[in-house]
Amino acid sequence: MRQIIEQDLAQGTYAQRRWAGSPGDAAHHAQAPADPAKIRTRFPPEPNGYLHVGHAKSICLNFGLARDYGGVCHLRFDDTNPEKEDTEFVNSIVDAVRWLGFDWTQLGQAPGSAAPYQASDYFDFMYRAALALIETGHAYVDEQTAEEMRLHRGDFTHPGKDSPFRSRSVSENLARFQEMREGKHADGAMVLRAKIDMASPNINMRDPVIYRIRHAEHHHTGNRWCIYPMYTYAHPIEDALEQITHSICTLEFEDQRPFYDWLLQRLIEIGLLTAPAPRQYEFARLNLTYVVTSKRKLAQLVQEGRVQGWDDPRMPTIVGLRRRGYTPQSLHLFTDRIGVSKADSWIDYSVLEGCLREDLEHKAARGMAVLDPVKLVLLNWAEVFGSAHYTEDCTQPTLPASALAQGQVALPDRVFKIGAEVWIEREDFEETPPKGYKRLFPGNVVRLKGGYVIECTGCTRDASGQVVQVQAKVIAGTKSGTPGADSVKAKAAITWVGVSDGVQAEIRLYERLFADAHPDAGGKDFLQALNPNSLQVVQGYVEPSLAQAKPDQKFQFERHGYFVADRMDHAPGRPVFNRAVGLKDSWGQ
Repeated sequence: MRQIIEQDLAQGTYAQRRWAGSPGDAAHHAQAPADPAKIRTRFPPEPNGYLHVGHAKSICLNFGLARDYGGVCHLRFDDTNPEKEDTEFVNSIVDAVRWLGFDWTQLGQAPGSAAPYQASDYFDFMYRAALALIETGHAYVDEQTAEEMRLHRGDFTHPGKDSPFRSRSVSENLARFQEMREGKHADGAMVLRAKIDMASPNINMRDPVIYRIRHAEHHHTGNRWCIYPMYTYAHPIEDALEQITHSICTLEFEDQRPFYDWLLQRLIEIGLLTAPAPRQYEFARLNLTYVVTSKRKLAQLVQEGRVQGWDDPRMPTIVGLRRRGYTPQSLHLFTDRIGVSKADSWIDYSVLEGCLREDLEHKAARGMAVLDPVKLVLLNWAEVFGSAHYTEDCTQPTLPASALAQGQVALPDRVFKIGAEVWIEREDFEETPPKGYKRLFPGNVVRLKGGYVIECTGCTRDASGQVVQVQAKVIAGTKSGTPGADSVKAKAAITWVGVSDGVQAEIRLYERLFADAHPDAGGKDFLQALNPNSLQVVQGYVEPSLAQAKPDQKFQFERHGYFVADRMDHAPGRPVFNRAVGLKDSWGQ
């Protein structure tokens, strides 16, 4: 795509374009100055659902190209389907684009000052263009049923058949189209079709429908219209009115490109639009393993309560990814890494997770958390320190030196307390250890990270046999960072949280929503592929530095992975953390 843009810039393909400061027809732009934007791209979602990770790729591509080549990218709502669109989705799309770090203001305008464009604002022009097509013999009103039209369209081996209404006079077509506009006919009673070629080898050129009757209230225009343009008709007109240079879409629209070009050429010939026309370019859509991106299927997950809303952290929606702990920078990195291609291919979900790890490595403050706690009691604490209630400060770097980027200033150390009782991970004790086990078992020594070396003495079990307490002895003079720290060699260090200052927290352990890499491929029932272990909620303990977390703040829980304070549920006195991603890809192992 970059090569195409650079070639167009070198050849001055769009150098004579004018821009009147707002979208408009040929007359609107005719007396305007030269367009200050070297290129114009657009991101044109239909507001009928929440954006997902595939849209994030398109957003980063279109806005990124405009930024890199001194251009402007337009945010435009393709709101031509009144029955499926809603203001809720409009607002969510605006928020998602801004969260990703992009703005759609024109050059010279203050950032954040411009409203998105809307296809519905162009309905008057689209209607005028339809009248012009009828008047020039390029469109007609067809009263066949949908089934008759389908049968007469032909297939890849047989040409289509002309509609019996194709030869109507211009005046008859204008009268019928006016009746459609005035609401005199029921939904589906008739349509307006482009008159092109029923024998075309491209079925999309066999007199495609460009207007249909829909007696439905529109979220923006209300009940002003009862006829609505088809997307394939509206899309090129929207691009042209906005003076788009490079209209980038997914491969599914490749077969529609001939109609895109045909329509714009007709409207330029009529004088409603000006040359040069926008050009359409296609790229492969994002195919990500362990994910479904169909808006219908995502809506089904929400409506059936299989997830906890559009922003459920297991959802591939942008709001879901954000709540999971993904950052705008990680999604930019992901887009750059997978690139743009015409070849259809699958991207493994681990690539997305890797981008988040890479971004958070130098940003996420470290902290210790215990997710499956069992109490460790240091039996000789009072003997060594003079009191069972004695506590001592321990410190650890907020970001270790290895994680600091070049020139990055180290943050103040974390401070937490060690005392006679600490919480440890249940898996860090084995009464009868397997071969190679280096953590706590009777007679073994380990280091409490940032604290003392301890020697395990045993455990206490309840009536069911479950370990409810681990016992050990603290070895004096072995505190980390002191001269005697290495006097006793420990083969392992374990994370812990002090009972005296640890904070209880709800921790949500998220995994992939689907257990199948291709949950809806080949006609599969995607619901059967849902991962029953995609969410586990545990009550754990976190060190005191994590208790001060702000909603949406990211951390690395040492040993466990990257976590985020939930942007909706986390609150003072009630910490809630979501696992964003593990420290390494362990899926399926």
